[in-house]
Amino acid sequence: MISRVFAAALLALAALPASAQRRLDPDEQQYYPGDFNWAFRRNYRVADGLFNAFDYGHSILYETLWRRPDAPASLLEDREFRHVTLRVLRNPPRLPLAEGAIERQYVKIAPEAKLMFEWAHALHRQVYDVLADERLSDAEKDRLMTRLLAYYRSRPDLAFSTKPKSMDLMEGQPYSLAFRRKYPKFNGLIWGYHWLQVGLYDALLAGSSPVEKQRNVTAAVGRFWQMLESPPSGMPRVMPMTAAVAPRFTARYPELAIVFDNLHGMHDVISDILASPLVPRGKKRAAILEAGARYRDDETFLISREEWRSMSVGMGIENMGGPAVGFTSALATPTAAASTGHEHHTTPATGDGSAPPPSDSAAVAGTIERFHAALAAGDSLGALGLLAPDATVLESGGIETLAEYRAHHLPADIEFARAVSSVRTPSSVTVRGDAAWARSTSTSQGTFRGREVNSAGVELMVLTRTASGWRISAIHWSARRRQ
Repeated sequence: MISRVFAAALLALAALPASAQRRLDPDEQQYYPGDFNWAFRRNYRVADGLFNAFDYGHSILYETLWRRPDAPASLLEDREFRHVTLRVLRNPPRLPLAEGAIERQYVKIAPEAKLMFEWAHALHRQVYDVLADERLSDAEKDRLMTRLLAYYRSRPDLAFSTKPKSMDLMEGQPYSLAFRRKYPKFNGLIWGYHWLQVGLYDALLAGSSPVEKQRNVTAAVGRFWQMLESPPSGMPRVMPMTAAVAPRFTARYPELAIVFDNLHGMHDVISDILASPLVPRGKKRAAILEAGARYRDDETFLISREEWRSMSVGMGIENMGGPAVGFTSALATPTAAASTGHEHHTTPATGDGSAPPPSDSAAVAGTIERFHAALAAGDSLGALGLLAPDATVLESGGIETLAEYRAHHLPADIEFARAVSSVRTPSSVTVRGDAAWARSTSTSQGTFRGREVNSAGVELMVLTRTASGWRISAIHWSARRRQ
């Protein structure tokens, strides 16, 4: 079996362009040397085997989308989903697979993307090894993590950026959301992979002894299997974000956490490009390369670390599969609609009466949701980061600039959002070019500063498209007492 896989891998390599073959030279792209290597495989064989199976899942997905673009959704949703979950995951390879032996046709159109993933996956695995090596002190682990990141970044042609990227890169493009809409089960499976991959970092960090770490890793693996029991309802409904699923790891190694979120974002982007009929077959390679360049650079689609953390938390850990450590026996109860990720129910329209690309409407609605989530979380920096520099806020009979809002009404809005229960209707979004406006209603009931609140409210937001995504340029709130 091993010889057949190896032979197939050689055939796949031979089919690559000469430039790509040179990039696959093992002398150029190998593990950072150290005694810590393979510690995770030695100590956590079950989890390590699942990672090998995950490699197969990604590879067969891309190969199927590329080779069978006109196949019915059931090919992935039923046949391949059953094969992966009932056979490959339950009897995973003991060693990492030669992915080129599986995605033999896909790899010909985007070998550069394949190498980006392999380089990041090598970093993934070495990070597990460092955390799993019981011989290393915390200080030694920190020093090794710094070296691993520097070694990874020494390949700028392959390395994902250490700066967080806006969700517009993943969800605001013409092809965005195509895959999750058509293949909700397989999409949930991929997000389940990502949940476990980042969640195990916290499982290892949360344990104070080898026994506790084993217990945490075993529990996280068990939770992953629980997600697969009733697909897609038990699976993550938004892409798991490292800052939410692995807060300990993120606090200690933020740049690594950002790299892995960018890696997982690009996994989604390639699935969307391959699945979307809006990208002609002859242009899919160019679209993939463009996405890869954007995820590598430190200049485009950027958000601040504060925005990234706020966005991650605001998306809701309950929608990502729940925490990876200290969870109860029941799956987390999600609040996001199934199978649509960050796509919101909107009623978009353009000036000529036709609908704009739904990804624009979803991105606008997502910005508004993240703003409200930041208020509810008491995250003033996160809320302000979603406002344009020239934003104006109209409420309580007055008009405030961004600076005035920061100094005056923002603290009260945060206090109100945290004290009073509010139910908002989905935003009705209109997009016209680089401008958009969204309308919604709400009901609020509770106690605020010693007085009873029982009100009906309306909200109008105006947003503009920027290099960092949609930003809120104007807000108008008004409310009246409910009868």
